[in-house]
Amino acid sequence: MSEGRRAGVAGAHRIVVKVGSSSISGANVSQIGPLVDALAAAHARGSEVVLVSSGAIATGIPYLNLDARPNDLATQQAAAAVGQNVLIFRYQESLDRYGIVAGQVLLTAGDLEAATPRGNAQRALERLLGLRILVSVNENDTVATQEIRFGDNDRLAALVSELVGADLLVLLSDVDALYTRPPHEPGAVRIDHVAHDDDLHGIEIGDIGAAGVGTGGAGTKIAAAKFATSQGIPVVLTSTQNVAAALAGEPVGTWFDAAPATP
Repeated sequence: MSEGRRAGVAGAHRIVVKVGSSSISGANVSQIGPLVDALAAAHARGSEVVLVSSGAIATGIPYLNLDARPNDLATQQAAAAVGQNVLIFRYQESLDRYGIVAGQVLLTAGDLEAATPRGNAQRALERLLGLRILVSVNENDTVATQEIRFGDNDRLAALVSELVGADLLVLLSDVDALYTRPPHEPGAVRIDHVAHDDDLHGIEIGDIGAAGVGTGGAGTKIAAAKFATSQGIPVVLTSTQNVAAALAGEPVGTWFDAAPATP
C-alpha cells in the first residue's frame, strides 16, 4: 500500500467516523473508551470530528427486559428512545476525560432529502463543529418509519460526509478490512486498496457485524464508500479496534481512493 495515499490523514481537517451497534453495545460496550481515545486524539490535533453512531436500539434492549432485537416498529422506537439517552451519556462520560463536549444530532432520511431541513441540519452541524463540539449523529429511530429510514448508518455516514464536506470517512465494523469473500471462508484475500473506478467485480459479499443487533453488512459499507468517494471523499474501512491507527494514517484496513475532482 502506498503511504502517499494516507499522507494527509493525520492532518485531515474534518473527519466522519461511523461505528456500528455490535462494536459499542452488549459485550463490546467497553470499546467506547478506546474509540473515544482515538476521536479525542484527532480532536486534539485540530480535526473537527463527527461520529455517526449506531447502537440506540441495541443499547436500549436490556433496559426494556428484552432478550433480542424487537421486530415490531413501536418496540424498536421505545428501545431507541431509552438507548439513545444511555448511549450519549456513555459517550459524554468518556469524553469528559478530555474536556470535550458532545452534541447530538438525530436525522431521518427526509431531513437530508428536502431542501429546508437539509439546510437546517447543515447549518447546525457547521456551527457545532465551529464551536469545537464533537458531534454524535444517529438516525432518529423514534420517528423514522420504514418509508423514511436511511436503512443503515453506513449510508447515513456517507450522506453526512457529503453534507459537511468531510476530508475523510472512516467506516468501522467487526472485520479489519474488505475481503474477496467473507473472511471466515477458505480462500478469502484481504483487499488493501480500491481504486475510485474499481467496480469490485467478483467480490462475494457477506455480512459484517454481529447477528441480531446491527443492520449493515459488507454490501452497505461498499455502497457507502463508493458514494463518498464519488463525492471526492476518501474512505477507510477497518475494525473498531483499529480506529486509532486509521486516524493516524497507518496502513490498516481497506483504503478507497476518492474520485478526482472534475475540472
